Amino acid sequence: MFNKKIHKRIKITLLVIIFCFILIIGKVFYIQVIDYDKLNNLANNLWSRNLIIGANRGRIITSDNVTVASNLTTVSLVVIPNQIKNKDDVVKDLANILNVDEKVISEHVNKRSSVEIIHPEGRQLSFDVADKINELNYEGVYLLKEGKRYYPYNTLLSHSIGYVGIDNQGLSGLELTYDKYLTGVSGAIKYFSDAKGNKLEKSSIYEEPTNGMDLYLTINYDIQAAVERELNNVMDKYNANGAWAIVMNPNNGEILALSSKPDFDPSNYKNYSTEVINRNHAVWATYEPGSTFKIITLAASIEENTVDLINDTFHDSGSVNVDGARIKCWKSGGHGSQTYLQVVQNSCNPGFVSLGNKLGKEKLFKYINLFGFGEKTGIDLNGEGNGILFNLDKVGPVELATTAFGQGISVTAIQQITAVSAAINGGTLYKPYIVKRIVEPNTGEIIEETKPHIVRKVISNETSRTVRSTLETVVAYGTGRNAYIEGYRVGGKTGTAQKVQNGIYLTGNYIVSFIGFLPADNPQAVVYVAIDNPKGITQYGGTVSAPIAKNIMIDVIASLNIKKSEYTLDKEEFWYDIKYTEVPNVIGLTIKEAKSQLKKLTINYSGTGNIIKSISPEPGTIVKENSTIKILLSN
Repeated sequence: MFNKKIHKRIKITLLVIIFCFILIIGKVFYIQVIDYDKLNNLANNLWSRNLIIGANRGRIITSDNVTVASNLTTVSLVVIPNQIKNKDDVVKDLANILNVDEKVISEHVNKRSSVEIIHPEGRQLSFDVADKINELNYEGVYLLKEGKRYYPYNTLLSHSIGYVGIDNQGLSGLELTYDKYLTGVSGAIKYFSDAKGNKLEKSSIYEEPTNGMDLYLTINYDIQAAVERELNNVMDKYNANGAWAIVMNPNNGEILALSSKPDFDPSNYKNYSTEVINRNHAVWATYEPGSTFKIITLAASIEENTVDLINDTFHDSGSVNVDGARIKCWKSGGHGSQTYLQVVQNSCNPGFVSLGNKLGKEKLFKYINLFGFGEKTGIDLNGEGNGILFNLDKVGPVELATTAFGQGISVTAIQQITAVSAAINGGTLYKPYIVKRIVEPNTGEIIEETKPHIVRKVISNETSRTVRSTLETVVAYGTGRNAYIEGYRVGGKTGTAQKVQNGIYLTGNYIVSFIGFLPADNPQAVVYVAIDNPKGITQYGGTVSAPIAKNIMIDVIASLNIKKSEYTLDKEEFWYDIKYTEVPNVIGLTIKEAKSQLKKLTINYSGTGNIIKSISPEPGTIVKENSTIKILLSN
């Protein structure tokens, strides 16, 4: 009996020992295999040190390969407190070189940390200062390479590019929107130290930093420089409150130039107010567009076939009464009897009230929405505004009337140019964008590339052609004459909008604008210019903004190598008493068959044969009666 109890206890003891042994083996396995990486990292952290080497941000480059944001190599001051022997001397000398209070340096030098960055006093030091520190040759004091953002063209494209903070993090503009691509991966000098923090010999490992990705923009540097020049001139000449301009390729949504004044130098952004650095008026500001918005009413009227521009007439007495409200024309006494084509040329508000009434509120607001107003375009810049439209159920006769000529609603400049691009490019609304591609700087590999994005088809090709032709006559014969360029087909529309503050229209305070495009028969660029409250001049879009747009378009012609047009409309000083006709489509007809349609035109024949092969200007173009057109004949 006694022996049985002993054997039982021995068995239990043996089982316990075996169980404990299994636990120990299991724990060792867990430590050595499963939890090895974690514990190894914790151990390494006790005796390893990393001196961070900052990576350069990616460059920002224009479409014509001009770098508008790059990097300068600077150094930063780092100390390892445990390695510093004579701390009082280090504090005194570093404070003297950096021109700061000794208490500031003392806090860093005596801090209980493995590696201490002297921030911000020791960040992004000049090489002269770095040389003085290096000559001290103090143990535990290190100078590490660090990139500093550099903007070689100062204020150029500043609102679009944005700026970075002292740690090279993007804070606005493209620097913020594309920060994850522009930011590189820091490198390090890794070494091991003993328990007292002393560096162990031959233990250093160098990890090279990886620079950020490069951004290639749709911006054309020469066109951007022209825009900056013209806006700076108008700010100085007219002491304007602000000015902004956009140049767009209407056929794909690419932004060729974009500027907003007042601007700032991203390298010294702390010297400017937050209002200046954060307000990119070209995408942020919402305001009444004025007469440039009439292009939308015009396009809708043509698409819905509610008006015959050449044959329908309107009598302008100088004002029109709408539900008890008197809406005036800008010309005292009005323009009398005129065709609707002349209504457009003369930017006659009562005439556009009539066009709005012909459409009705449902159709007009349908096209306003189709053209993208009332919502963000989605451009890849931060801070874009929505604009403000009337709710359709609250649109009465007065709201319909004022909306038709661009008053009582608010839009952004980027909405304006995007919508007008759709009106003249064949009827397609594109999403605007400013970054063309993201590129790995060492290999040249394209990481991402932006393709043109069609939002929707808005109007027909035929309507768009008529809109182009109509706006070409505005520049040749109407209020846009100051944007006329000899030898080139230019279309456009002026705008003058009274500013509103606290629901009240301000006296003598306008935003004057002009939107133009060329060549009118095949647009390659659209230019929009807006000036906020220019002083010392009559505030009209035709007198202030049209000449600025003209100067920009002259640079666009050179930059895009746009050739002179074979056919152009002759510039007229006044629009009245001019009669117009539309070039008919007589291609394929015999001379005899076409003659009846060509009675109002002067014909210049070339070639041989009896069949009309081509005609210049193209069919659908609106010209003055008795204008000379060219016809090529063949057999």
